[in-house]
Amino acid sequence: MREAGILLPLSSLPSNHGIGDMGSYSFELIELLKTGGFHIWQILPLNPLGYGSSPYQPYSSFAGDEIYISLDELYKDGLLTKKPPKFQKNSKSVDYEKVRNYKEIYLKEAFLNFTEDSDYKEFIKQEWVYLYAVFLTLKKKNELKCWNEWDKEQKEWIRTREFDVSVYEEEIRYEMFVQYIFYKQWMKVKTYANENGIRIMGDIPFYVGIDSLDVWANQECFLLGADGKPTFVAGVPPDYFSATGQRWGNPIYNWDYLKKQNYQFWLDRIAYNSKLFDIIRIDHFRAFDTYWKIHAICETAVEGEWLEAPGYEVFDLIVKKFPEVEIIAEDLGDLREEVHVLKNHYGLKGMKIVQFTFDPNENNNNFEDTQNMVIYTGSHDNQTIRGWYLSQDKKTQNGIRKSLKKSGYDDRIISKRFVRLTLDSIAEMAILPLQDLINLGDEARINTPGTLGSPNWEWKLDSFRKLKKEIGNLKECIIASRR
Repeated sequence: MREAGILLPLSSLPSNHGIGDMGSYSFELIELLKTGGFHIWQILPLNPLGYGSSPYQPYSSFAGDEIYISLDELYKDGLLTKKPPKFQKNSKSVDYEKVRNYKEIYLKEAFLNFTEDSDYKEFIKQEWVYLYAVFLTLKKKNELKCWNEWDKEQKEWIRTREFDVSVYEEEIRYEMFVQYIFYKQWMKVKTYANENGIRIMGDIPFYVGIDSLDVWANQECFLLGADGKPTFVAGVPPDYFSATGQRWGNPIYNWDYLKKQNYQFWLDRIAYNSKLFDIIRIDHFRAFDTYWKIHAICETAVEGEWLEAPGYEVFDLIVKKFPEVEIIAEDLGDLREEVHVLKNHYGLKGMKIVQFTFDPNENNNNFEDTQNMVIYTGSHDNQTIRGWYLSQDKKTQNGIRKSLKKSGYDDRIISKRFVRLTLDSIAEMAILPLQDLINLGDEARINTPGTLGSPNWEWKLDSFRKLKKEIGNLKECIIASRR
């Protein structure tokens, strides 16, 4: 079935309280998508944001970040006595520290007003809920230091249970409450989306951060030293875009140990995320085939080695246990053929980015598309289409316009030409970043790989005004493309 969708992080939604959340604007977006003929909403990971506010360095693969909890929904549910005043309502960027501090006041009030019910008691039976609450409580007590820098007694609690965490019972209960509210609000959003014919595409990072419950509770699953610090770290080698490559710093999996455990770590991640999302995109899929292993003492990714991963063994189990789960493989970049063979063996959809494949000097830009593919104008790691076009020299811009016009795309606004081109692809799924739908430039870029800090991950909409204006035209384009 041919489908169209949008890519928009939850954090980028308009909001009454400084960051996109699971409140009224989520439901309004779903209604707009339905009106426009879209069937997929792709988001970025919702896990607790780690270093640099990156959703790809989370504190846990299971927990959700409380920053996305809607205060208005808490008020509607009777957990707040007064409706919280608006905070940075019309902001076009997220100030994570200010928003987090603001929301915490109301979350703690809601916690005091909360009465445990049967749904809550059922939710906290999941082992990770209590462990994450302990992890985050101890982390806060240690000035947010990484777990491998805590006092020995606290650092080793996960193995020994000797440190008495009951002294922090109230803080631990608060963190469990926060996770319950997050789950409850998210499932309300997902249910509403599904009822309106919209599927949610979630995102799983291939690696997890060292500063996470995942590593603290599963240290044998990673290549760590006796001090709990990585002996080897993840990244990618030098390429056209970076002379020193990218040193991400995530710990490398101990695949030998994972195999002995029947890859339960990965099965658990897929199982839980399949509850939260209808479609799962796995970031950096190529590492299931081969991964770049960098010695932790190296400051760049130049010195490393490619090692093979047991991708077939892992996916044999995933496909057997979760035959109904639809997985998208992020297979971008210069990859060896074996990566595509692995992907195709399991019938997984790969990805294609128009920005990377469009050649203004060619008469025909069909990108060698296949049906079993997801095609994008761009992703969260790219410039917007308008930003990309404006960054080209005049000769290239002329070539782009001529090539598009020759293919029948002559809209005045360049973003619209690329939107139509992408929708017309034979790929079964076409996903369009919302910025491209409303012709925004690089001021609306989500992330620049290889860089840290502001403005990465901070862009947000101040309203749906532009989207509402375009939704009728977008519906016509989707119908014309037979999606």
